[in-house]
Amino acid sequence: MRFPHRAMLVLVLLTATLPVSTAGASAAVSPQAALAQIEERVYVESSVDSNGDGRLDRIAIDIARPSTGGPVPVVFEQSPYRNGLANAANHGVNVSALPQESLFPLAPGTPPTAGPGVNVARPVPDLPDWYDDYFVPKGYAVVLGHSLGTGDSDGCPTSGDMQETLATTAVVDWLNGRARGFSASGAQVTASWSTGNVGMIGVSYNGTLPNMAAATGVAGLKAIVPISAISSWYDYYRANGLVVAPGGYQGEDADVLARAVVDRTGCTSRISQLETDQDRVTGDWKQFWADRDYVGKADRVTAGVFVIHGQADWNVKGQHYAQWWDALRANNVPRKIWLHNGGHGTTSRADYKATVERWFEYFLKGIDNGVLAGPRAEVQFKDGTWRQYADWPNPGATDAVLKLDATSATAPGGLTLGTPTGASPQQFTDNGRTSMATTLVANPDSTNGNRLVYRTGNLAAAVTLTGSPRVSLRLAVTNRNDANVTALLVDYGGTGTSTTPVIVTRGWIDPQNRNSRATSEKVVQGTEYTLNFAMQPKDYVFAAGHRIGLVVISTDYDYTLRPPAGAVLRLNPLASTLTIAQTGLATGNEYPISVSPSAGATNPGGTVTTTVGTVVTGGSPQSVALSASGLPAGSTASFNPSTVTSGGSSTLTVSTAASTAPGTYQVTITGTRPGATHYAVYTLTVNGPAACRATNPTDVAIPDAGAAVESTITISGCPGTASPTSTAEVHIVHPYRGDLVVSLVAPDGSSYPLSNRSGGSADDIHQTFTANLSSEAANGTWRLRVQDAAAADVGRIDTWTLTLG
Repeated sequence: MRFPHRAMLVLVLLTATLPVSTAGASAAVSPQAALAQIEERVYVESSVDSNGDGRLDRIAIDIARPSTGGPVPVVFEQSPYRNGLANAANHGVNVSALPQESLFPLAPGTPPTAGPGVNVARPVPDLPDWYDDYFVPKGYAVVLGHSLGTGDSDGCPTSGDMQETLATTAVVDWLNGRARGFSASGAQVTASWSTGNVGMIGVSYNGTLPNMAAATGVAGLKAIVPISAISSWYDYYRANGLVVAPGGYQGEDADVLARAVVDRTGCTSRISQLETDQDRVTGDWKQFWADRDYVGKADRVTAGVFVIHGQADWNVKGQHYAQWWDALRANNVPRKIWLHNGGHGTTSRADYKATVERWFEYFLKGIDNGVLAGPRAEVQFKDGTWRQYADWPNPGATDAVLKLDATSATAPGGLTLGTPTGASPQQFTDNGRTSMATTLVANPDSTNGNRLVYRTGNLAAAVTLTGSPRVSLRLAVTNRNDANVTALLVDYGGTGTSTTPVIVTRGWIDPQNRNSRATSEKVVQGTEYTLNFAMQPKDYVFAAGHRIGLVVISTDYDYTLRPPAGAVLRLNPLASTLTIAQTGLATGNEYPISVSPSAGATNPGGTVTTTVGTVVTGGSPQSVALSASGLPAGSTASFNPSTVTSGGSSTLTVSTAASTAPGTYQVTITGTRPGATHYAVYTLTVNGPAACRATNPTDVAIPDAGAAVESTITISGCPGTASPTSTAEVHIVHPYRGDLVVSLVAPDGSSYPLSNRSGGSADDIHQTFTANLSSEAANGTWRLRVQDAAAADVGRIDTWTLTLG
């Protein structure tokens, strides 16, 4: 139900008329026909002052709870949509040139300009309204919160940063007695009816807020159910250096979203700062996006996480659930995932509500109902059927590396597991401003000068895809400073059939970001570069008799910026591959090779090992000779044994030299037998001087106008003196950074100022400072010293990282 805005407590009788599915639910509690229920409005004091008015923002929450019994656990949904959405002008999509083309000009030209803004009326999200009707009769309280700067809450919306996160966790703190709450009259209110055990749930932005809160490790948040949720805002509005659109909202960005949800005055300048800081020119990963990334904070998650996401969701794309799931797995977080075949929203499964209830019952009430038993992953396919896996992606799948085969410069090419018969360079001209991807993938057996297409032969058996397909494209832009690059995975009917092509998934990259999403590098016209990037994840069945297709285009009409047509791109098929995790491929005497683990890291002068496995998918076992290429300078690779019979395995050892340059390298593992070659890729990371870098993640409270506080890092095993370009990456949460004096203190007591009451009324310090520490011995205890030099605000040192190498 919806809550009216009220300040006083009222007692009402609610009749539960909603049908309740009890399938799979605990039989310990049954819904009641009627229940006396209390509703109230509380304003929770947060630790942030997002609008800079000198007063801590208060967060409005509406509560429904049983009138008797208790204390009870809490189901909590935070939302910026309580008052709906305003119209907000989106950024232009049709541009005179890609904005990043001006970064490394090769020839004089007109600076790029944005096209006209488009005034889009955003649809109001379909907010769940079943929580109180369902959960209160089962012995829970339900809290609906108004996110920062929206609804009836104070402040300004900040589109996913730590301020919005802390405004959310303040509610959890209040429910645990750690924060203050007030009625509309100003009287202090406590949550004596709460056990302090909180579960968060929501769809879209409302589902993102649980991820945000869980990534702080806030005490009391025991479980979350993020549905169609963002895990990193960079991947919502960017892709490998490109500015991309959430599906259906071309030209939207973080500032547009803030303007759409804001319900307070006085936020114009702060939202304008969002527009500046998000950087629509380079598309690079910057501190702005690091502040809005939760994947990198998954090690702080203590809540059980039940992920629900649609595989046809192109608003919050699949990468969000994939990278969040991987991070949760790496940190052994209790978890469960449902991937349905719908779009942006929750599943229509009959047991959806009952399973959510069991999740909360287990983590909030401590009832061992078996919700963590059985399959961890359930995936729905296009035909509506569900498959259960021990994990996701399907651990029974193997990588198939398909090589591009081009026998002429113009004809459509092939995809093969064997040895390509042709390696002709091919080129195409971008026409994506006027041609949509659905048009460009059509007619795969005919030449089209605006795309390149590569296809397998007709599949002998169904092939089931799982996870994120990956491409490695050796590509050049021949006549412009830069261009969009888009890869499309396509399901084609058999040769000679008229089956309508299906774009299964897609991915994008900016060639300027070929080595890092954080750094743009010049694209020299006509020079080939290797572009390695993943498409969005998908679980999908290619039917027997169909063909798997890879289509390479430049501008993707529905997702990228649209420059004028005419960019010419040349692709080298011999050095390009498509890799899919799959089950079902088998052709001839095949022995696909795989690497497990597929990535590893070592320091310069160190070694790393992995297992190279082979499997027979058809024909008879073969003798396979193993070799490696793409190694960094000074390193070597050895196999034990160097030749295996397909079905066997070998240990690969990569040894680096002390002089090997830090970086990430794609090492190609090649398995060769007479008449055929197979490949796998191992990602080798050579660290910087590991002993010269350390992090202290422990929070240190900063008192108001008090004595200086310190956080320490001890460095050992780092030879000699520190670098003249040493860095201190500092994250301080404080609502008025102009109060703060921040210094780095060396082991000998020398002090290096980092920030001296700079930044005015802006919130927080999230910045990497560079200091010349070449006169200091690296080893010893270093201190980050922070003092609040003015009254009215408190904060904390959140985390800091010192790099001396």
